[in-house]
Amino acid sequence: MTTIRQRRVGKGTEAAEDQPSEEKNVKPDGKVPPGPPGGKLWNILSITVGGIVAISLGLLTSVYVATLHENDLWFSNIKEVEREISFRTECGLYYSYYKQMIQAASIQQGLHGLVYDNKTESVRTINILERMNVYQEVFLSILYRILPIQQYLEPVYFYIYTLFGLQAVYVIALYVTSWLLSGTWLSGLLAACWYITNRVDTTRVEFTIPLRENWALPFFAVQIAAITYLLRTHLQPAQQRLTLMAVFIATFLFSLTWQFNQFMMLIQALALFILDCLDMLPTAKVTWLYIIQISGLLLVCVLQFFNSMILGSLLISFNVSVLIARTIQKNLKKGGLLNRLGKLILHVLLVLCLTLLINKFIKKILNLESDEHIFKFLKAKFGFGATRDFDAKLYLCEEAFGLLPLNTFSRLSSTLLFYVYGFVLFLLTVAAVIVAFRNLSGSNQAQVKEKMEEYTVTLKPDAAYSLVHTVLFGCLALSTMRMKYLWTSHMCVFASFGLCSTEVWKLLLKCLHLYTSQRTQVIKYSIPIITLLYISFKFWPGIMDELSELREFYDPDTVELMNWIKSNTPSTAVFAGSMQLLAGVKLCTGRTLTNHPHYEDKNLRERTKQIYQIYAKRSPGEVHGILRSFGTDYVILEDSICFERRHSRGCRLRDLLDVANGHIMDGLGENEPDLKPSVYPRFCEEIKKNLPSYTMHFTRVFQNKTFHVYKLAKHK
Repeated sequence: MTTIRQRRVGKGTEAAEDQPSEEKNVKPDGKVPPGPPGGKLWNILSITVGGIVAISLGLLTSVYVATLHENDLWFSNIKEVEREISFRTECGLYYSYYKQMIQAASIQQGLHGLVYDNKTESVRTINILERMNVYQEVFLSILYRILPIQQYLEPVYFYIYTLFGLQAVYVIALYVTSWLLSGTWLSGLLAACWYITNRVDTTRVEFTIPLRENWALPFFAVQIAAITYLLRTHLQPAQQRLTLMAVFIATFLFSLTWQFNQFMMLIQALALFILDCLDMLPTAKVTWLYIIQISGLLLVCVLQFFNSMILGSLLISFNVSVLIARTIQKNLKKGGLLNRLGKLILHVLLVLCLTLLINKFIKKILNLESDEHIFKFLKAKFGFGATRDFDAKLYLCEEAFGLLPLNTFSRLSSTLLFYVYGFVLFLLTVAAVIVAFRNLSGSNQAQVKEKMEEYTVTLKPDAAYSLVHTVLFGCLALSTMRMKYLWTSHMCVFASFGLCSTEVWKLLLKCLHLYTSQRTQVIKYSIPIITLLYISFKFWPGIMDELSELREFYDPDTVELMNWIKSNTPSTAVFAGSMQLLAGVKLCTGRTLTNHPHYEDKNLRERTKQIYQIYAKRSPGEVHGILRSFGTDYVILEDSICFERRHSRGCRLRDLLDVANGHIMDGLGENEPDLKPSVYPRFCEEIKKNLPSYTMHFTRVFQNKTFHVYKLAKHK
């Protein structure tokens, strides 16, 4: 297994934009009159300083994570094979295609090798560009080949520096979003500082560099920043068009770089739907955002050779259903409270039914089953019946797909982030409920506004979107730990915006009968500055200690295995084993695989379950027949899987296989009544005894403390 060791050397939101504005200093034509020259100069100065701070913080974050990566692995000093092994599991698989494109004789041959790939899955030719989101590797490899940098920068450094550079984009986008929401760049500064000091819970880029989310989340943050600007009132037509273009580009890049894009944007679409139903967002802008999501996803679908999983996504079905339902129910936003609620319930039911019908129709036409494992996992996770499905259990038993651990909140609280977040969330939720009720009841009429103007609770469209966004992604993070990075980064934005927001403090002070304009301004700036000082004094020494701690990559067993494979097996040899290990085998040796970690294909999932019979209770003849059916020449057995102790009984890989095969699990504990003992011992244990029934099919050709490699006999 890979380890790290110490180095041995040193207001109410309106439904439509044409409604009268309640903001002061706004002309009837919607334009804001110019202020005094001094104020304009101050704004320019503030924007300039804020922009410089944003770029500086972004670059510092990039340098910070790059330094942590170097310090953890001593990346500049280790061998190439060690660098490649450090790209664990699916990270190694994705990086292998970048390496393949770099090593190809020409760009055309490299692309041909990806479109007609027969080394990722043995006895099958697959289109990598259709199956996986690797256009970023293709683009980066082409860029590396055409730029005059080969003699100055190794391909691996060009790759990782690009990912670390995207962290600068990520932090700048978070900074700008918070700035747009609050109106002061001090909020952006606080958001960026919280992102950095909560690094353990906001990013994992320094140790999972090629992971798809590390490519995608910076573009998602840019998209959210653009949507935040789009939802501002009184945008000029040219500004709105440019912002819509920015939203589209960011949505497209986000969709292109991550296979789970459709599920994240579905949550975003749900947020837009909720706010539109409650009259808290302009309907025209929401419609544009629905269309942008659909068009961005369809463009990705075309680039991925009409990937059926995209066409069958719930996002497309949902967005189309909303647009259809809206044309059917044209008077949805008229009437009193009870009338509106009745229409709203009917609208929600109509959208839900249309979504399910359209999605089922598309999947029936396309015979789509690529994403069924996700729905099996969700069904089992949320208690809609127990499952013995191997794929669903494989996800359920992984910590990353479990509930968010409670110690996450203690870490977030240590930087004051969670406390501030909870405070802002409570205030804005109360404000949102009041505004939503007022919108639905029709109590936002002009005469009522005149009477209640001084006490009316308001919520701007951008703040309303940010609120629902953080609530929905918070629910996702609480249910699935791996998705917490979508929530915690936005948590930094939301908390910093609330702490620096005039509206939030105005609401609180009015409730306490302490409101004055001067007091609000003092609190708005003093509290964030005090918070920044606290974070700096408490965490700066720890960050410096972290940057001075030097460690070294150490995994001699895997290095030995990869070197042996390269030196002692034909380049056409086919290897079977665990998904995680085989990704490294492909990257380090270029050998053909039977299976791999990119799990979004039904045939691959069935193949993986069959290959994993090497850890089940099966006869040597059966295992040999299964492996040879996939063209296997060598099989790699791992003691860490065969004798696994990381998971509890019932979640070990061998237990999942036993239950799926109808066999009783090993060890003390209960078994389901219909499970029976196997007539065969466990294959991965018994093969090591060199019994004749095993040696006639398998010959051990390599062994160390972690791995055992067996060559398969080719007799029929």
